[in-house]
Amino acid sequence: MTRTAIRTCPLCEATCGLELELDGDRVVAVRGDRDDVFSRGYLCPKGALFGELEADPDRLTAPRIRREGALVTASWEAAFEEIATRLHRLHATHGREAVAIYLGNPNVHSLDGQLGARPLIKALGTRNVFTASSVDQLPKHVSCGVLFGDPLAIPVPDVDRTDLLVILGANPRVSNGSLWTAPDLPRRLTELQRRGGRLVVIDPCRTRTADRADQHVAIRPGTDALLLAAVVTTLAEEDLVRLPDHLAGHVSGIDEVVAALADFTPQAVAPVCDVAAGTIRDLARELARTERACVYGRLGTTTTRFGTTTSWLVDVVNVLTGNLDVPGGAMFPTPAHHRPVRRPFRTGRWTSRVAGLPEAIGELPVATLVAEIVTPGDGQVRGLITVAGNPAISTPDSDRLDAALRDLELMVSVDPYVTATSRHADVILPPPSALHRPHLDLVFAGLAVRNVVNLSPAVLPLPDDRPHEWEILLTLSAIALGAAPPVDVDGADTFVATQLAEQLVADPTARTGGLDATSILAATGTRRGPERLAELLIRAGPYGDGFGQDLDGLTFERLEAAPHGIDLGPLTPRIPEVLRTATGRVELAPPEVLADLPRLRGELTAAPPEGLVLIGRRHLRTNNSWSHNLAALRRGRELCTLQLHPDDAAVRGVADGDLARVRSAAGEVTVTVEVTDAVRPGVASLPHGFGHDLDGVELSVAREGGGVNSNRLTPHGEVDPVSGTAVLNGIHIEVAPVSEIAQMR
Repeated sequence: MTRTAIRTCPLCEATCGLELELDGDRVVAVRGDRDDVFSRGYLCPKGALFGELEADPDRLTAPRIRREGALVTASWEAAFEEIATRLHRLHATHGREAVAIYLGNPNVHSLDGQLGARPLIKALGTRNVFTASSVDQLPKHVSCGVLFGDPLAIPVPDVDRTDLLVILGANPRVSNGSLWTAPDLPRRLTELQRRGGRLVVIDPCRTRTADRADQHVAIRPGTDALLLAAVVTTLAEEDLVRLPDHLAGHVSGIDEVVAALADFTPQAVAPVCDVAAGTIRDLARELARTERACVYGRLGTTTTRFGTTTSWLVDVVNVLTGNLDVPGGAMFPTPAHHRPVRRPFRTGRWTSRVAGLPEAIGELPVATLVAEIVTPGDGQVRGLITVAGNPAISTPDSDRLDAALRDLELMVSVDPYVTATSRHADVILPPPSALHRPHLDLVFAGLAVRNVVNLSPAVLPLPDDRPHEWEILLTLSAIALGAAPPVDVDGADTFVATQLAEQLVADPTARTGGLDATSILAATGTRRGPERLAELLIRAGPYGDGFGQDLDGLTFERLEAAPHGIDLGPLTPRIPEVLRTATGRVELAPPEVLADLPRLRGELTAAPPEGLVLIGRRHLRTNNSWSHNLAALRRGRELCTLQLHPDDAAVRGVADGDLARVRSAAGEVTVTVEVTDAVRPGVASLPHGFGHDLDGVELSVAREGGGVNSNRLTPHGEVDPVSGTAVLNGIHIEVAPVSEIAQMR
């Protein structure tokens, strides 16, 4: 007999509701949950294959330990013993900085990962913390940190109420949003236009989003900061700067910004951006004169040489046009869980040992990870723990990193697969699947276009012989602190929960006034692990019951009784409440960013690029380097192709379907050419996250599915200096037919 289960999809930022039909422990059908308060039945191709993902035969169910060069199946006891012996020895010999940790993207799609990773980082006691955030989004965290005082205070387009949306370097009809949680974005963008609004896309490629836009501006890659600076100059020159009344007394630095950007006129930037000066002026006027408008920038803007400055300028334009923190503009969501009060943001509290790249939000840029491993000296990284991450494919300079991983003294991977990265591990610890764990989103709720909360209970009980993911992470935490297995996981869990309870009762912004840690901890009853932590955060949050102080507030029982979620209402203005700067104001002219403007000014007189520059692109059927092992998502035309404009293909003697050799300063790949006028001349496009056909990878579909690793072309050391994020877009490349190169050699 079949049964139905409701849960939030864990495969991308859209957080859509799924309706799963199960026969025993097998998912036999997947539908969009029509009653979900946020997604209303929307389902993308990835979500539709949730059942196939759960049944993937390549998924590991038991640990692997390296013995005589091979990864062999082992017991959990043996795996933890191996880690303890080697990690303790490494710490004793080389100190805590000798061990690094890398957290991958899937962590934020798992309640266990969201709440279990922090204790592990603290227990390791290392500054060598790296995450997938510094691959493509750290510039936005840094820019919001210096503007608003909180790197997590990221304003999102209020797409359902805006009249004009300007998108730079993003393709939300394919990505489903990025740092912008909005289920069924294609419908929302269509409805924007149906109600008379306009969609403008600024992108070197005619993407699926650009193709449906009212206006597409094919900008030269990496020049978005110049265009936005010219928009600011136009606003100032034409007296178009306006602030809403509630914001006027909470913004500092307008005059400084206008003065600092005075050289960036539309006429000055037009030749560099390859966008007409009149087009730039018209854009500025339209943003200022449209009642409800918003600018949004993503990967194409953050993974460039000026990623942080561009991210800053996006919000500068939103502020100066009166479109920050107002309905229809860029707004700050209010998630259901409590967020602790942050100290005013600072970057560079420490720097990386080798390249001197700055810390931000407690992590170092992953662009420097390989240097930290291969460079001898005090503090050299000799051990690495990866949690749901695949840096051998997903991060810059991947050929060097892949080689460096082989030489580590200890590598541990918490991963359900043997991937390009975990194939180098000494121990692999596979977490259970999404069906076996509950989920409550604590990350994307802070980026959502509507305030909602959804709790998904576990669909299937966990087999007795397998630990939960949070138990794996707490065991590693205890080992990192010096414990020997077997670890008292319940004791460690209670310790973590007690710490959180004590923080909540000491936080004046939490709904815990007059309470004590013991009482609120007791109020969670028999819950364990992340569910207990999540209950504490929800009940102390802005809509919470305050542990009995507000009878109408949220409790875990209310969430459990609402499987389709609870709608908490539209976004509302949050300034000055959301600000955490030392002055309590929006600091529009932060010195960290103004110091980068001379470098940007140098672009005005730089020689135009010769040859081809490489940019990335997104696919609706993939998600970074994961989901590639699902056969149904790999059907049809080859996904990983090098897109070239017909003129560029003709000059280089390659045709559609040919194999071409692509070479950069870092490396080279051989890839199939796709000739299309969707890319502007002088630009080549290659998607991110492919290249699984490596010795030792146990992903049967992904290995045979083709595709090359674009990060083999990412130059070493080329970064946005403000955030340290690697430059992935605008890389100079050479393209030639494979046959021609073979003859030359």
